[in-house]
Amino acid sequence: MYRTITIACAATLLSACGSETSGEFTTADGETGEYSIDNSTGETTATIETADGTATLRSGADVPVDLPDGFSLYPGASVVTNTVVNQGEGTRVVLLSFESNDSPEDIADYYKDQAEAAGIAIEVDATINGGRMLAGKAQDGSVFAVNATAEDGKTSGQLTTGLGDLGE
Repeated sequence: MYRTITIACAATLLSACGSETSGEFTTADGETGEYSIDNSTGETTATIETADGTATLRSGADVPVDLPDGFSLYPGASVVTNTVVNQGEGTRVVLLSFESNDSPEDIADYYKDQAEAAGIAIEVDATINGGRMLAGKAQDGSVFAVNATAEDGKTSGQLTTGLGDLGE
């Protein structure tokens, strides 16, 4: 199922790069989908039919932030883009990009506290070129990752959460 979500995201984002504002696509596995792009907001929506059911994607700066229980947007941060992928039966992935004036360390610590409180075991905690990256997994298969990097006085953050049967 994780493979299917990845395919849906890739196909939709590639389609969004062209000049078309809507269309259909077929993956290498023969799964079919359709997408549309709202020219006024830049929001992209897509659906893809798979053997596991219908997956939906919604992506854009104005897509409402709806993170799993226990997680929230970093205080004072501004959303750059929010992507939500749903594939029935509680399987959901959120990819949230944001900016903040705070340090990568402060952002990573904030999300580390939230992840641990949600029962996620931190498996990766790395400082790379002044940025910080965390990743982990819960007993129920839920996943979490955050990456925060600073440049020109701003910190860019990417938070990924995944709930449900994400597969291998």
